Amino acid sequence: MPILTRDEIFKAIDEGRIVIDPYRADCVGPGSVDLHLADEFRTFKKVHTIYHVTDTSDFNEITEVLTEKDHFVLMPGETVLGVTVERIKLAPNLCGWLEGRSRFARLGLMIHVTAGFMQPGINNRQVLEISNVSPFPLALHPGTRLCQFIFQTTLGEATYSGAFANQRTP
Repeated sequence: MPILTRDEIFKAIDEGRIVIDPYRADCVGPGSVDLHLADEFRTFKKVHTIYHVTDTSDFNEITEVLTEKDHFVLMPGETVLGVTVERIKLAPNLCGWLEGRSRFARLGLMIHVTAGFMQPGINNRQVLEISNVSPFPLALHPGTRLCQFIFQTTLGEATYSGAFANQRTP
């Protein structure tokens, strides 16, 4: 399936097949749109018991949400959930990929651990699974263009309606 380039992204936005809120045209690149880190973070509680990973596991049980207006310090080996400022709504014939930016990967910052694919027809803010694999603490500043969204057409149409549809917080 083809990936949308800059002109096709602008065309899809003009046609309403892609809605980005808030939208900034200067964030559209040759084949993606840069997204900004919000000030909400979901951190993992320090627990000293085994947490069982099953089909009924609920991340809410072992995490808590906090707001950091200035910056959030991510220690080496630590993972935190963040969220983009922008809400993205896709037509049922579009899907996408959330990717980090190379400038931050070179610092040892991973933007998503496993869930980079965004389903057709989504309408939410993008959750970031941010991990620090560097040997030093990294300060994450809200408002930074931390990741990019790559748009792709689908063969057929579908709309995501799973557990995280319409997600607004990390």
